[in-house]
Amino acid sequence: MAFDAAMRIFEMSKAFPPEERYSLTDQIRRSSRSVAANVAEAWRKRRYDAAFVQRLSHSEAEAAETQVWLEFAVKCGYLDRDQARELYTTYDHILGKLVHMINNPEPWLLLGPNSTNKSS
Repeated sequence: MAFDAAMRIFEMSKAFPPEERYSLTDQIRRSSRSVAANVAEAWRKRRYDAAFVQRLSHSEAEAAETQVWLEFAVKCGYLDRDQARELYTTYDHILGKLVHMINNPEPWLLLGPNSTNKSS
């Protein structure tokens, strides 16, 4: 879901004006891609409770940042309000899933002899 949303933002941001290339365009692309990248990193760290949750927390922060950039894009007139609302809602869903995983990491953790989980 995060990857698909980042790709939609990439496509939509192609229409942003050239003067935004090194500010809004780069920022919204970076934060949206970082959501998916941090989830991937968290997934590979799921042997370690704290590392898993930390990466998910980074992803949560990047998703919230992406929502702010979406608001800027609308207010600046670069993005249609309905398109932005759809993406904003997608990031609300992503945030909900991330918060759930942060608050309840156990189902996703790999439990084994080398794990350093709090519950072990």
